[in-house]
Amino acid sequence: MKRVVITGAGTINALGHNVQDTWDAMKEGRSGIGPLEFRDVERLSIRIGGQVHGFETEGLFNRQQMALYDRFTQFALQAARQAVAQSGLEFSGELAAKSGVILGTSGGGMQTLDENYRTVYEDGKNRVHPFVVPKLMNNAAASHVSMEFNLKGPSFTVATACASSNHAMSQAFQMVRSGMAPVMVSGGSESMLCFGGVKAWEGLRVMSKDGCRPFSANRNGMVQGEGAGVFVFEEYEHAKARGAEILAEVAGFAMSSDASDIVMPSKQGAARAIKGALTDGQINPEDVGYINAHGTGTAANDKTECAAVADVFGIHADRLMISSTKSMHGHLIGGTGAVELLACIMALREGVIAPTINYEEPDPECALDVVPNEAREAKVDVVLSNAFAFGGLNAVIALKKAA
Repeated sequence: MKRVVITGAGTINALGHNVQDTWDAMKEGRSGIGPLEFRDVERLSIRIGGQVHGFETEGLFNRQQMALYDRFTQFALQAARQAVAQSGLEFSGELAAKSGVILGTSGGGMQTLDENYRTVYEDGKNRVHPFVVPKLMNNAAASHVSMEFNLKGPSFTVATACASSNHAMSQAFQMVRSGMAPVMVSGGSESMLCFGGVKAWEGLRVMSKDGCRPFSANRNGMVQGEGAGVFVFEEYEHAKARGAEILAEVAGFAMSSDASDIVMPSKQGAARAIKGALTDGQINPEDVGYINAHGTGTAANDKTECAAVADVFGIHADRLMISSTKSMHGHLIGGTGAVELLACIMALREGVIAPTINYEEPDPECALDVVPNEAREAKVDVVLSNAFAFGGLNAVIALKKAA
């Protein structure tokens, strides 16, 4: 099997409109969560989120493109532009024919859906824009990224709720590793911060009104965010031959299904995915230095995840650092794993572990080193990124420091 490396990264999220700004915010332990600003927010009981502010589309997309691009597509394209630019790749000829794009999302064009339901049901109009369907469909972002960069190989969208990005990137990794594609553009994007999107989540009663406090005993729920993270996954020899800068090596991945409950997580399912990623990457458990946790800030997730980590790593669990950056950027649902992978790359390249901010009270059921409140300098060579979704769908990715 071929080695796979990451040669480009891009993002837009509540912490920053690019990778460096996002890393700077993570190092500072700065929160991107604040009051939501959109129509009818006063009708919601949840009024905070990791909303992207100051994102000006003028100069990025023309009028014709804006008629086709939902906000989640705009985010994906902007992150992909950053990632491809950093990689230095130009897709033409055989490279274009074999390379593709796999993105994760859960809500797809939720903003478009919300706007047009309002048009039909609230405003009483009988017509909507002819581009509503191509604008809201879940594969819109992947399709537009493929068109912008001339990617003619395997291209599709993965929708597995909160694990969508990790599942997407795992499939991209597998395609490059198997030799099916020399390069894959992959990650995820989400923009569900609108009246309908937040109102639906309110019904689950898992949302916090005042902040995200993963692993803290006084946590009271998750906080939604929005944005995108996109990466260039490239075959190692291909990257080496062209002198590309390697950000990290993708070492292994694993997926599992709890097959038990639609919303309650399973320790066994999570543990199988974590252990499977170690096995796939031929990684000794004691070599892992940091885990970017799923860490939603709900009691069920936090306790289950900590128990799974303890089961897999045994005595080494006490020496692991595990943090949740959702405390800073919010839970991007289908896009969250992609933004969180940035924290993993930062740990490997910068030697800085992003903190779990808002940590106030120790929880005996989450008795691990959760890097509370302040970033930490630490040398790590192997990291994991966990994603555990509603429906019991789990995906874990392992990265190694670039050799």
